[in-house]
Amino acid sequence: MPLEMNNAVFITCAVTGSGATQDRSPHVPRSPKQIADSAIEAAKAGAAVVHCHVRDPETGAPARRLDLYREVTDRIRDAEVDVVLNLTAGMGGDMVFGPSECPLPLDDTETDMASASQRMAHIAECLPEICTLDCGTMNFAEADYVMTNTPGMLRAMGQMMTDLGVKPEIEAFDTGHLWFAKQLVKEGILESPALVQLCMGVPWGAPNDLSTFLAMVNNVPPDWHWSAFSLGRAQMPYVAQSILAGGNVRVGLEDNLWLDKGVLATNAQLVERAVGIIEGLGAQVIGPEQVRTRLGLIKRAPSAQGVMRNE
Repeated sequence: MPLEMNNAVFITCAVTGSGATQDRSPHVPRSPKQIADSAIEAAKAGAAVVHCHVRDPETGAPARRLDLYREVTDRIRDAEVDVVLNLTAGMGGDMVFGPSECPLPLDDTETDMASASQRMAHIAECLPEICTLDCGTMNFAEADYVMTNTPGMLRAMGQMMTDLGVKPEIEAFDTGHLWFAKQLVKEGILESPALVQLCMGVPWGAPNDLSTFLAMVNNVPPDWHWSAFSLGRAQMPYVAQSILAGGNVRVGLEDNLWLDKGVLATNAQLVERAVGIIEGLGAQVIGPEQVRTRLGLIKRAPSAQGVMRNE
């Protein structure tokens, strides 16, 4: 399809992620308060959407605890700044095998395999406007780790998202993931137009080159909405590439820790840098209300109990 520049762009900030970055930068937030505060600062800097994982407040390790998600959600919704909340539903599909000559039994200390209902428990509780759906199984850089998302699991989780009125953000790490996403829409499990995040340069998914990126873009149906990102030093070039190809953008500490060579970034600084690129290209940065209108999102009110402020 012909590519046309997007002149009205929304920014997603991926605030903390689940990677082993907690000890590589003091700016990677750990506690619910730190995660919420960083998300709020990113929103003030221009992010219309904040994508949040949670971490163990003591160790920084990735977590699936419902109480942590509840606190992050309440703090963001209680804030004075408006932002679209996007929670991950990617946790609970981690399979770590033993060494190549003895792959079974699985490494119980690292494997985290949960049911569809368990993986969706915090989504059902918190009802974010968006949650992620990693649309395929994939080898990651670690030698024996597999991100496991079977067709049956994805159909179950996708139907739960649709029934809850939460917009799935399809995380596509390769063209086959887009193929299956289109099948989910065809089956009526996901609604059209769908929302896609093109995840570039993640070992061992779609490599970080322009030809592959354009192949990914060309596999997104023309009426769907999409964003894209890449990792590390490629994060900001992909802001420009995504806009020029007709998409939206994602930045944040989940994908990149650096503002400049030797300079560690905050989430707000990465968003500010993205705003400068977008406006420098002559495009407009749009806010959360425009995103809700564009994507058909349901804004949720703060919960009745508010947050427990242990500050």
